[in-house]
Amino acid sequence: MDWLELTKVRAVSEPRPSQLNPVSYGPSRGLWQAAIWISRLTQRDEWAQHPVAAEERFGSLNKPRYSHAMRPLRYSINVTLDGCCDHREMIADEDLHRHAVENLAQADALLFGRVTFEMMEAGWRQPAPTGARPDWMEPFARTIDAARKYVVSSTLERVDWNAELVRGDLGKAVQQLKGEPGKGLLVGGVKLPLALAELGLIDEYEIVVHPRLAGHGPTLFAGLSKRIDLKLVSRLEFSSGAVAMRYEPRR
Repeated sequence: MDWLELTKVRAVSEPRPSQLNPVSYGPSRGLWQAAIWISRLTQRDEWAQHPVAAEERFGSLNKPRYSHAMRPLRYSINVTLDGCCDHREMIADEDLHRHAVENLAQADALLFGRVTFEMMEAGWRQPAPTGARPDWMEPFARTIDAARKYVVSSTLERVDWNAELVRGDLGKAVQQLKGEPGKGLLVGGVKLPLALAELGLIDEYEIVVHPRLAGHGPTLFAGLSKRIDLKLVSRLEFSSGAVAMRYEPRR
């Protein structure tokens, strides 16, 4: 029963002025009860018009007493205008790397498959040789180097670089990670996000579209067994002409 239904029940159960017994209550007691009843009806109408304020004051009667919010799993990927997700085809500039650092800051940990993990480790593990990359890449390099990582793999025997292996049932393992307290998880790559999308485990998709035509693949979500409808929640343009669009699944 929600708060509105509860107030209706309470209003019905309260004696109306015409029902008050003057012998039992006396004239002044009857007027006092009538005033209370009118006040409660007025308050009920105010709550109906302003349910948010009512919930802030009294709490939601619909919500379970002990709720446990899952931390969100976010996916971010760069693609060309014609859909290629080969990272070598993307425009690398300071704006996009700054945006990537902001995405990392919203995550407690990163989730990779073996191929993406090994590629990231080869490219970003500290220390890097002197002059290996421009200075504006260093904030991203330091952030991803320090980040906690989970690696989904059945072939790797061990990992380091602040990483931990994830084995067994993918759905159960990721649900367990999402159930831990924190800000969220960030997944990268192509094949692992496809599997997670099939399981309905991705809570946010960010597609950064670059103003470039590659003329080849690979493409995102090739082989997805069913359509996933999304709703646009934000859009951000960069100086390069790239556009970051964030979507959430329509549940």
